[in-house]
Amino acid sequence: MKAKLGMSPIAWWNDDLVELSDDVSLEECLRQSRSAGFTGMEKGRRFPDDPKVMLPILKAADVTLCGGWFSGTLVEEEMARNKDRIQPMIDLFKAVNAPCIVYGEVGRSIQGDRSKPLATKPKLSGDEMKAYGRRLTEFGEWCAEQGMPLSYHHHMAAVVETEPELDAFMRHSGEGIPLLLDAGHLAFAGGDVLRAIDNHHKRINHVHVKDVRMGVIDRLDRTRQSFLDAVALGAFTVPGDGSLDFGAIVQRFADHGYEGWFVVEAEQDPKPNPPLRMAQVGYKELMRVMSAAGYTVETQGFPA
Repeated sequence: MKAKLGMSPIAWWNDDLVELSDDVSLEECLRQSRSAGFTGMEKGRRFPDDPKVMLPILKAADVTLCGGWFSGTLVEEEMARNKDRIQPMIDLFKAVNAPCIVYGEVGRSIQGDRSKPLATKPKLSGDEMKAYGRRLTEFGEWCAEQGMPLSYHHHMAAVVETEPELDAFMRHSGEGIPLLLDAGHLAFAGGDVLRAIDNHHKRINHVHVKDVRMGVIDRLDRTRQSFLDAVALGAFTVPGDGSLDFGAIVQRFADHGYEGWFVVEAEQDPKPNPPLRMAQVGYKELMRVMSAAGYTVETQGFPA
């Protein structure tokens, strides 16, 4: 089985908490990640939107674009508006041969609002979840018809956060909307990562290998502290530096025959957790568990 290892630039530049950002250029971010061993990088705010500008930068760094976040609002806004907003991203991602666009629901979400405690996260009724699942399926099918598949990202402080919410979303949506399984977000929400992989492996087309520090999470007061407070306190980290057993997690993906990207997405304060050093820690741990699970990790970055 083959796997590819990528990173998210959120370790270098945090879009929601600017104070948790390292003052490095895109080129330096890519250089550091590639030097640690990663062959892919998801899109961040310092990436150009013109493929004629982006491709030479990726080629020079020997890195491929392995995904990127789209802030979707289908829980409360019309389909046409989301199609209009995502179309330029589809065109860009096709031009640079990216594997998928990560759909993150920000409608009603409190993930970017530090004044909103975790306990106030939005919840959908049964009927709302059914309608939401249908809309996402239709949207995912449309994006695939345009030549770029989506990958749905369940997320803390959003309408699909917990394992029961994820199960309900998957039950009411169809194959037209594949799933991004994020180990860290699911563990933070109290879910069972291995069970979720077993239940939904047929729809998983992208993986975020985010680790968590359960000691930080367990000490949170969810009636007072927000998702961004948790990030600032160090709830997330890279594999090999946190509480999750990525040997078991990667093995479960292997058991189900998953092949594709495993992307380290670990936002934290870069001062006590320098991004290059954390990238090296994450890569070393992933290579260890990938080898044990029988994966061959691709080492080529930018396509020859």
